[in-house]
Amino acid sequence: MRPNEITEVLNRPGSQELLARDLTRLAYVAKDGTPRVVPIAFTWNGAEVVMCTTKNAPKLPSLRANPAVALTIDTEVHPPKILLIRGRAELDVVDGIPAEYLQMNGSYEMTREQRVHWEAEVRSLYDGMVRIVVTPTWAKLIDFETTLPSAVEELVRQRDERQRA
Repeated sequence: MRPNEITEVLNRPGSQELLARDLTRLAYVAKDGTPRVVPIAFTWNGAEVVMCTTKNAPKLPSLRANPAVALTIDTEVHPPKILLIRGRAELDVVDGIPAEYLQMNGSYEMTREQRVHWEAEVRSLYDGMVRIVVTPTWAKLIDFETTLPSAVEELVRQRDERQRA
């Protein structure tokens, strides 16, 4: 997929709505060669999906060995909206708490006092974190109104051809 095509998909209103959500599902290949999918908080900075994790997270050796990842961000309503992204994970070990981690956890409902307590806990627990940064190399929005899964698109095309014949 060309960069301008990726940008066009990600700039659609439906994609922007999904990129403003709290959780994505991160798919990667584990050290034993089997697939893994984990829910993880994220933020979109306009060019990259940024996730943060502990420095001892089991997924990190796997991502270092094979940085190819897939992300799914979706809704829980009908018809669902689904944003699929593929890319390569770049790992950035940082001291302290990345601003993105505090930002991505800011949309959960907390009182001001809960937020202060949560942030103090986070700062006391982590001396650093790892930013998992994914620049999209492929993207698809499925909204079941203007776009469909490719297999369904093929069935629609075949049905339309049969009806024209």
